Amino acid sequence: MARRWGVLSVFLACWLPGVAAAGSLSLDGPWIQGGLVIGTTEPGAKVFIDGRSVRVSAGGVFLIGFGRDSKAATRLRVVHPDGSSTDKSLSVARRDYPEQRIDGLPDRQVTPSPEDLKRIKADNAKIAGVRSRDSDRADFTSGFAWPAQGPISGGFGSRRILNGRPRRPHNGVDVAAPRGSAVAAAADGVVALTHPDMFFTGKTVMIDHGHGLLSVYVHMDDILVADGQRVKKGTPIGTVGKTGRVTGPHLHWGMSLFGTHLDPALLAGPMEGVR
Repeated sequence: MARRWGVLSVFLACWLPGVAAAGSLSLDGPWIQGGLVIGTTEPGAKVFIDGRSVRVSAGGVFLIGFGRDSKAATRLRVVHPDGSSTDKSLSVARRDYPEQRIDGLPDRQVTPSPEDLKRIKADNAKIAGVRSRDSDRADFTSGFAWPAQGPISGGFGSRRILNGRPRRPHNGVDVAAPRGSAVAAAADGVVALTHPDMFFTGKTVMIDHGHGLLSVYVHMDDILVADGQRVKKGTPIGTVGKTGRVTGPHLHWGMSLFGTHLDPALLAGPMEGVR
């Protein structure tokens, strides 16, 4: 991973006559709204986040995602193979989000027609289907890199005012790269969805990185990969464009853990050579 955060490690030992039982837990990542934490415990352990079971890989790796408006504390419980348990309350730092005004969009893209709403519903169903995946691969351990290079024109979580009308917060980051420039896979994974023309996002690619972690790349002019294709971090997957709801060419890059949107910039870290 491009940016390394502090690692919290907890090692517990239970000493009884003739018995040695030990459990371990490490958490790597920012405890902040929009952050992703990669946890590691011993193989065979069970992990629960706010009472909900989450996937643990054969090597003991699991994921915790904090959404844009995540509550101030998250409960983590690890049940170790020896029957002992580790309980932690994770304090999640709050963020303030700017307001972003975008004018000049076609009115149809701000207030869709009934026919457009049917198309949007179909698009959303496809996206939701991909976001429900819980594959056992842990490709996210490859780390993450920026999929395109250029100034950041839209940040994660900003409150959006489109043609003067409040809309949902921005759920990714926008990179103002030149039209036709390369878009690369941000991490190892498998292409879970390609679409030539979604209403809002235009040419769209989604990549499954395992354990419910997905990346999405939208508004592209070209798609260079196919559904089911295995990709490595840095594999070209398309080109920057201006398809869908846009006012100019750029790449929108999003990350999500199932239905929880995450801040991609926290995963990739600062972009070298770009302010």
